[in-house]
Amino acid sequence: MEAVLRGRGLGSSMVVMGLVCILAIVVMLPEVSATRWTVGSNMGWTTNVNYTIWAQDKHFYNGDWLFFVYDRNQMNVLEVNKTNYESCNSDHPLQNWTRGAGRDVVPLNVTRPYYFISGKGFCYGGMKLAVSVENPPPPPKASPLNEKSASPSPVLALRGQYVLPAVLAIGAVWDAFVHLL
Repeated sequence: MEAVLRGRGLGSSMVVMGLVCILAIVVMLPEVSATRWTVGSNMGWTTNVNYTIWAQDKHFYNGDWLFFVYDRNQMNVLEVNKTNYESCNSDHPLQNWTRGAGRDVVPLNVTRPYYFISGKGFCYGGMKLAVSVENPPPPPKASPLNEKSASPSPVLALRGQYVLPAVLAIGAVWDAFVHLL
């Protein structure tokens, strides 16, 4: 095996270095997270659940997902306008999210209100959900340094930005050097 790796020489080292560079870039990217909300939590998408109460303390952001879990043989997930939501009218849905498995995911990728109902009369039993999707809040700003506090050392200031990528780059160069021998 070692002879095979040595036979590859510079080509495999370049691949390793490329992968390390990609990893370094990913490590330096800001964290972006979306939430997958299971509609109704452990109750799922069913009758006799007040989805207004379920949604009231939640913030739905652009990029989040709604996960509907329900009995696929009886219910469905329809996106409707506000008027049809209020009247439980399923005749002209904007989108039918029902895919047949009873496990449907709806991306919330536009900042606007969304209205969902289940047709076949289930909306009248409470199967209706309205969510307002907003843009994510800006990241928290760093608090200003107090003039009386000591300035952080340059090493600490550089730790997050440069040290880890530098260590990864040195490792890649070392790996390439070892494989060339």
